[in-house]
Amino acid sequence: MTQALDRTGLKGRRIAVVLFNLGGPDGQASVKPFLFNLFNDPAIIGLPGLVRTPLARLISSRRETAAQANYQLMGGGSPLLAETQAQAEALEATLARRLGGDEVRVFVAMRYWNPLTEETAADVAVFGPDEVVLLPLYPQYSTTTTQSSLKAWTAAYAGSGVSRAVCCYPAAEGWIEAQAQAIGEKLDQAGEVPVRVLFSAHGIPEKLVSGKGDPYQEQVETTVAAVVAAIEARRGPIDHALCYQSRVGPMKWLGPSTPEAIQSAADDGLGVVVTPIAFVSEHIETLVELDIEYAELAHEKGVTPYLRAPAVGIEPLFVDTLADAVKGALGRSGVAPHGQGCKADWKACPHRNGRRAA
Repeated sequence: MTQALDRTGLKGRRIAVVLFNLGGPDGQASVKPFLFNLFNDPAIIGLPGLVRTPLARLISSRRETAAQANYQLMGGGSPLLAETQAQAEALEATLARRLGGDEVRVFVAMRYWNPLTEETAADVAVFGPDEVVLLPLYPQYSTTTTQSSLKAWTAAYAGSGVSRAVCCYPAAEGWIEAQAQAIGEKLDQAGEVPVRVLFSAHGIPEKLVSGKGDPYQEQVETTVAAVVAAIEARRGPIDHALCYQSRVGPMKWLGPSTPEAIQSAADDGLGVVVTPIAFVSEHIETLVELDIEYAELAHEKGVTPYLRAPAVGIEPLFVDTLADAVKGALGRSGVAPHGQGCKADWKACPHRNGRRAA
């Protein structure tokens, strides 16, 4: 493989950017193994392996049929890989323009289904990078997402290059503006009908915040505040609320839940504009949970209109944010946020831990 030459004729850097995402089953047969991989992750079920693995087998068996039905609504499998690959291609093209003297390749590493972390780590090693930037497609840091992906990568990668990671970017300008614009379009669609903007984030158990010091809730609130400020700077005050979706199991999760927020809007005689505040791609939580299940609930409750802002996907503002994060990371080592990270001193914050170790 020939390395890129800069304007002086010297070889540029070979840079690997690795996008982390959760992954999703690509067909009905892969639903069960995907669920097993998910629930066998100690970041999801924090039990010893001797207990966790058989429990993961039991849960994946019991949930297989219902999950298959949901994925069937999307054609049989998840669109997340195609969405993430499109983001990787858009980011690679943007970085090629910005880092013209370097050879940049963007890879996708999925946590629970193909291409799994181990496969991508092998591909990156073959590429032989001088520099590696680990970039999660989770804007807000959590032990259940970014931390799990980083741990899996560290265990799998044995190739060349100086590695550094972006832990989060909850208030990055392009990420915020892309959402503000998408929500604004839906508010225009609602017209004069009074609506409440529901910022729906994937939930996590409360004990992860209170016990493990997970900064996710604070960072989601940071994102919401920044998006609201961007919208209100142009439109004036908006009615809004933060809520959490996708609860599973008997534990107490962050709340209020999105169904509870829809009920509250119904009680107040308002329509809703729902936006996936912690998702950057369309997948089962947006296309089934928000677009079908919660839309039906809103209809039952008399919530009109029920509008949903799309995930940012390959919106240029968002892709530019990812490119900014990569360029910023190349000038440093370790783990750090792109822009504002945690406000409080969270126990699970990797940037905070890195500073203390130094």
